[in-house]
Amino acid sequence: MPRHQHADAYAAVVLGGGYIESGIRGRFRVGPGDVLMHAALDTHLNAFCGRGTEIFNLFVERPRSAWWSGRVPDPDALVRLAEVDSTAASIELRAQLVAGPDGLADWPDLLAARLRENSAQRLDDWAENMGLARETLSRGFKKIYGVTPAAYRAEARARQALDLIEQGGLGLAGVAATVGFADQSHMTRAIKALTGAAPSAWIRTSNPFKTGLQ
Repeated sequence: MPRHQHADAYAAVVLGGGYIESGIRGRFRVGPGDVLMHAALDTHLNAFCGRGTEIFNLFVERPRSAWWSGRVPDPDALVRLAEVDSTAASIELRAQLVAGPDGLADWPDLLAARLRENSAQRLDDWAENMGLARETLSRGFKKIYGVTPAAYRAEARARQALDLIEQGGLGLAGVAATVGFADQSHMTRAIKALTGAAPSAWIRTSNPFKTGLQ
């Protein structure tokens, strides 16, 4: 499934089969019982491992867990509960969730993690340290994540800014400086590209979208 975006926060619970997901939180190989948490406006692509994969998407509030991946002992029980009460199923999911699986760690995944941690990372320097040509870096990363390293970095930076804006306290100019944008206008363009709305729309006091994100 090509790279795509989901408007709302949700948990993907694997019921059968398996797949690999590559997104803004990294790359994960999942199978029955595994869970991948997604924030609103998450973007990722999926590579399915043959036929017969079944996924149950359960809408949740913005994930607050430190785990973006986890496992549940009885995924079918969540499906049965959701048929009666989706809110209760979301609560039960959080009660059952335990850590795992770990993200994959090939060089594209290491680069993705580095770009999430440090948006100022120079791609030429990283490629040289890894013994990779710049063309190999861009081509290989895009094959796995669906975007170039530069585009991935821009999205990660925009998402960091969005999180800070929602938390409040810094002001838009302060957020832009903290995250590493050249200026507030640069941040505005990046957030609009990610969300379709200007940064001011995501300030908690006047945010028309906050129901799905708070």
